[in-house]
Amino acid sequence: MKESPFWRKKKLHEMTLEEWESLCDHCGKCCLHKLEDEETGEIVFTSVACDLLDIETCRCTQYATRCRQVPDCIDLRSDRFTQYHWLPSTCAYRRLAEGKDLPTWHPLIAGQNDSVHEAGVSIRSYAIKESEAESLLQHVIEWVS
Repeated sequence: MKESPFWRKKKLHEMTLEEWESLCDHCGKCCLHKLEDEETGEIVFTSVACDLLDIETCRCTQYATRCRQVPDCIDLRSDRFTQYHWLPSTCAYRRLAEGKDLPTWHPLIAGQNDSVHEAGVSIRSYAIKESEAESLLQHVIEWVS
């Protein structure tokens, strides 16, 4: 009998750092700039990525120091962070927090690091760097969940 994977047995706050980090599929969506409607609280994503993100690999080029370099960067693992609703519906952290399983294209399921790109879930094909964008409002995007 095969043992259940860690993400089916543990809550997010119970995971080791290695387990936590392995949940990231490197889609890059959390590194996109978001806009929040102050009246409704609705959050919309843009196609504008943080300048620290390597758009081809969808990985942060300064991951270890990102929160010092970019004050608005959020460390999802911090003790004060418990809300995942603003993350895209495909995000493993959000999915697990909502009691859902990982999608079939997730690298931990598919067994391939590039499965997120092959499934068309990453931002690789459409994101632009913030240094190349003018108004964020010109780059609002909508995903089909």
